Amino acid sequence: MVTTSRSAPSRPWRSASAIPLRPAPADSSPFPTATGRIPLVKPSPAIPGEPYRPKAFAGEAVPFEVTSFREGHDRIGVHVRLFSPAGDESLHALSPLNNGLDEWRALVAPLEEGVWTFRFEAFGDEFTTWRHAADVKIRAGVDVALMRESGALLFDRARAEKDRPLAERRALEIAAAALRDAGADEAAALIVVNDPAIAAGFAARPLMSIGAVGETLALLVERERAGVGAWYEFFPRSEGAKRFKDGRVKPGNLRTARGRLAGVRDMGFDVVYVPPVHPIGLTNRKGRNNTLTAEPGDPGSPYGIGSEAGGHDAIAPELGSMADFRAFVRAANENGLEVALDLALNASPDHPWVTEHPEWFLTLADGTIAYAENPPKKYQDIYPVYFDVDPASVYAEVLRVIRHWIAQGVTIFRVDNPHTKPLEFWEWLIASVNAQRPDIIFLSEAFSRPAVMQTLAKAGFQQSYSYFTWRNTKEELAEFFTSIATETADFMRPNLFVNTHDILTEYLQFGGRAAYAIRAALAATAAPTWGVYAGYELFENVARPGSEENIDNEKYEIKVRDWDAAEAAGDSLAPWLRRLNEIRRAHPALRQLRNLTVHWSDDDAILVYSKHLDAALSPTGRSDTILVVANVDPHSVRQTMVHLDTRVWGVEPGDPFEVEDLVTGATWTWTDHNFVKLDAFTAPVHILHIKGRA
Repeated sequence: MVTTSRSAPSRPWRSASAIPLRPAPADSSPFPTATGRIPLVKPSPAIPGEPYRPKAFAGEAVPFEVTSFREGHDRIGVHVRLFSPAGDESLHALSPLNNGLDEWRALVAPLEEGVWTFRFEAFGDEFTTWRHAADVKIRAGVDVALMRESGALLFDRARAEKDRPLAERRALEIAAAALRDAGADEAAALIVVNDPAIAAGFAARPLMSIGAVGETLALLVERERAGVGAWYEFFPRSEGAKRFKDGRVKPGNLRTARGRLAGVRDMGFDVVYVPPVHPIGLTNRKGRNNTLTAEPGDPGSPYGIGSEAGGHDAIAPELGSMADFRAFVRAANENGLEVALDLALNASPDHPWVTEHPEWFLTLADGTIAYAENPPKKYQDIYPVYFDVDPASVYAEVLRVIRHWIAQGVTIFRVDNPHTKPLEFWEWLIASVNAQRPDIIFLSEAFSRPAVMQTLAKAGFQQSYSYFTWRNTKEELAEFFTSIATETADFMRPNLFVNTHDILTEYLQFGGRAAYAIRAALAATAAPTWGVYAGYELFENVARPGSEENIDNEKYEIKVRDWDAAEAAGDSLAPWLRRLNEIRRAHPALRQLRNLTVHWSDDDAILVYSKHLDAALSPTGRSDTILVVANVDPHSVRQTMVHLDTRVWGVEPGDPFEVEDLVTGATWTWTDHNFVKLDAFTAPVHILHIKGRA
């Protein structure tokens, strides 16, 4: 009786809970009150107490949840009424979560981009109220005749509704007659009371008594890439670089970097991210390993932006021309890759802004311009942009720069250190850009305090770096994965980068190759967006002493790598990255954020979690369940029992089901309790596809 999007693929949503449209219940409150006749509280998706809209990405299975109840023992029903940006209206029935807390939920995947509106509606459900009372009383022999006649009258009313299908109306006529049949015993009456077809009909077209309608809320739905993707970062000046026998290095450029794009594509990545490609200043240019003195030939940090060759709207001459950049973007697009460009609001002392707009920088008491600092660190090659003297002109200039790069084909911006700039600036900038180009995506690189990171996401950033980089133990990861799938999912989309050009964690420094394989598997399966910085596949794990970044950091010098030779020799993680991305593409459950469930194991290093997607919410029309079992200790072989809540994917505890290891191809029959052995050095992770009941 209940329609779903599978029967109507042109609809802008997927849902297993859609029902035919009916008018909202009339508000039964005699006077206006805060709660209404039937309270509807804690609506979700929402960002309570803040002026920001919750958000989702196209195709994301969004839980619409509300707490609702009424006095006494009569039953209620709850619906959510959705309006797509184009005006398509749909109605979805919420189900109780069966936790005794009056919480209701429906999963709907919006497909149309733009601002959706929705409201919750509650009503006295006459059928389920009667059904519950009749089942209890008839079994107890109490008020049997009254219950039978009450049900028959209910069916008579429903049968009079012309919008009910004819077959259903005839079935209700027969059911009413059966209840009134004096010759039928209680057992026959109970068959009618508990008839699933009758219940399904009333679920789709309920009879309502009292009612309440909640406030209209909004949900911003952005394009799928805003929430789903695999990122790969490289420095164009290193791609195609050559080292001569005498040690001299010939840098790469935007032309030679095009040769790397096919390799990035073949590993299954969707986005190629490049650090700033602008002219680099000479004043205080940093040398290798962040030294204060640059030697001849040192290229400098690309974050020291600006020289006589131009500023944020120019290309470094050593990388090529603007035409070369456009050709690079076209080549990326031809390889199925979007280009993400770094937006770093830093200026070298040589930047044109410094002489043309000194008011855009902070002048100290001694008359000098303040360098960027993170005390006790000082970045002597850059001035941070200052917003407090003439903010309007700074806003306008950055917007101009953004639009310039959009015109060159850039669709994604990775924003460097946004937490060091005013929040209101980012809110204004992103809104201004997205008003004309809603497809443009901004990634926040803000490794800061939770309130700062989260508010940046609420204010508009489509993606955010996260604390994943430093969450290593089973307990830490379980808590982190649960939080990103639940607590912050209405507004913050984490991009789980395994490393960056600034970050080489101790886990990677000392965990060996196993650590690299484990972290990639976790990032690729726990969230729909993840990323890798070049060199990860070569296990580059030597840090600059006393730091969490690579020695001979690529920010300050050219890296010469032979990707093909490493893979041919078996010294590359590229095949593993390729397989992870293949699995992600094949399994829509891994392209969701909110569907992660942590399970249990008896070992303090074996992490277990699943990602499940119902058939009605899946683009394939088939349910999909992935179970990840990972040994997060890269130094050990572990064996233990894992314990699963199989009800998550519709299997009753104790029932057997088939699993396929998508890494090895092995298949097993599992139940809710299973033995595993994971060798961190050879096979640290099971990525299991739940194939169905055995």
